[in-house]
Amino acid sequence: MKQHTAIYHCWRDGNGTAHVTADDKPLNARFDLDNHSPNGFEWGYAGSGPAQLALAMVADATGNDGLALRVHQHFKRKLIQHLDQESDWVISAEQVREIAKQLAEELKIT
Repeated sequence: MKQHTAIYHCWRDGNGTAHVTADDKPLNARFDLDNHSPNGFEWGYAGSGPAQLALAMVADATGNDGLALRVHQHFKRKLIQHLDQESDWVISAEQVREIAKQLAEELKIT
């Protein structure tokens, strides 16, 4: 998989359902790697929806499924669980890669 240059945009619709896009297209949840949350993405707490979002974002941004599997729970704890549940937010693939790289170094993942 190739590194993505996306801008990820996360928001809730009028029913409160979470949506995540990568350059205005729905972000692939990557259930093929792990199925933390069949109900989709979430953020703002340390649960299964945030884990699925972290996995999808790291896999998409880095193009490295193995790295995503190894760091996504740490990525969730570092960023995703701290985001305001009621607010829209945006992050670039470059920022996701920076955090994933930092985590890989901290965890001594090669």
